[in-house]
Amino acid sequence: MTKSLFTNVMPISLIRIDDRLVHGQVVESWVPHLNIREIIVISDEIASDEMRKTIMRFATPDNVNLKILNIAEAADYIPEIKASEKNLMLLLPGLKEAVELINKGLHFASINIGGMHFSAGKNFCIGKAIFLSDEDCRYLKLIAQSGVRIEGRGVPSDASINLLEALT
Repeated sequence: MTKSLFTNVMPISLIRIDDRLVHGQVVESWVPHLNIREIIVISDEIASDEMRKTIMRFATPDNVNLKILNIAEAADYIPEIKASEKNLMLLLPGLKEAVELINKGLHFASINIGGMHFSAGKNFCIGKAIFLSDEDCRYLKLIAQSGVRIEGRGVPSDASINLLEALT
């Protein structure tokens, strides 16, 4: 079994899938709840879009550092994080990015699915804001097969939903 890069070594407090990325639930609930000091947005699309990066910087609290990295940059940066560094949150826009990180050798104990909103082809709904396509369901199963616990939860006060149980 591959050694987990995110468990017992790194100060990554939350790995979250949320297609809105930096927004109210993240900055008003998760950031203070987990005392997050750095948010790392991981998306090839966002990393190359100056306007969206600027909008996210405006939405990020002043006392929180924001890094926006593409998948390759994240795969290089994350293993270099020292345990003494500040609490971190990884934000990914979709399950595809999580699978790509796993395929690059990064592994983690758990992932939070916070918001995958309705769009064409997303015909399976779990909870209030998790809509999945057939491809998303395949990605969830791949992530679970790598040993990652998957939960659905919008904010810390919500009850956690086991997404794999909901799929079956």
